[in-house]
Amino acid sequence: MKSKFVYVTYIRTTQQKLWDALTKPEFQKIYWGVVQESAFEKGSSWKMIGADSGTLFDAGEILEADAPRKLVIKWRNEWKAELKAEGFTRCTYELAEDRGSIKLTVTHESEVDNSQMIVAVSGGWPSILSNLKTWLETGEALRKA
Repeated sequence: MKSKFVYVTYIRTTQQKLWDALTKPEFQKIYWGVVQESAFEKGSSWKMIGADSGTLFDAGEILEADAPRKLVIKWRNEWKAELKAEGFTRCTYELAEDRGSIKLTVTHESEVDNSQMIVAVSGGWPSILSNLKTWLETGEALRKA
């Protein structure tokens, strides 16, 4: 991969609760404002849709699913022509126990040099993952998604 964004955070929760937060629509809309439609099994289709608008934002396929440890998504933006034109990216979630918390590593990669999709997600992931962490640890999101 030629363009890459990596974000690591530690969350006081269990692997299963974090996995559920990442894969279940009823939780996604709390901290993210979207829902993801997928069986979250290798080979299944994947879509990210605005929770209130129904707008299709992103789509792709599950490349790997090892609940509750690892999820790999083939991911393409569907609503901005210039980002869609870059083709598919790869997003990997890795969840590992680490001294009483869960280490979450999100790696988003593209084969495109200086990918504008990676620039876009680099601005979005920190806010989304901070909101996720706060919600899992306190029961309240930092902001309404």
